[in-house]
Amino acid sequence: MPSTSTPTVQPGSFLTLHYRLGGPTGDIINTFNDKPATLSLGTGQLSPAVEQRLLGLPEGTRTSFDIPAGEAFGERQPDMQQWVARKLLNQMGDPLEQYHVGDVVQFPTPDGLGSYAGAVQQVGNGDSADAVLFDFNHPLAGQPVTFEVQLIGVL
Repeated sequence: MPSTSTPTVQPGSFLTLHYRLGGPTGDIINTFNDKPATLSLGTGQLSPAVEQRLLGLPEGTRTSFDIPAGEAFGERQPDMQQWVARKLLNQMGDPLEQYHVGDVVQFPTPDGLGSYAGAVQQVGNGDSADAVLFDFNHPLAGQPVTFEVQLIGVL
């Protein structure tokens, strides 16, 4: 009878998994109550610190990792908070859009092929409502992160 070995996570592996990513204020993403995620290692879908913890794990593993503050998504960068003129926001989206603190807005990358997110920190500066302050840091930047994973399939 041929021996079958359990596949393990390698660089470039294609994974089907459930995962939960959370910080001190709660979960940012949790797929455990929904359909599993599929992703490839090394494509930037997970941070390098998270990917490192997956390497070598066998298919079927369910485990949790505590990642120290700043390691998973870097430290918070003050220059990643930027004012965006309302005129530019109107050109990129709905001119009637109302922005509120805490809203997350998707912005197209300069090449138009991708997007990145910014969280609204402040609407208007002083007595003017002609700009919105966005924070483009990852929501878990500079924070300790809990990463829980269940590896369903490894290819």
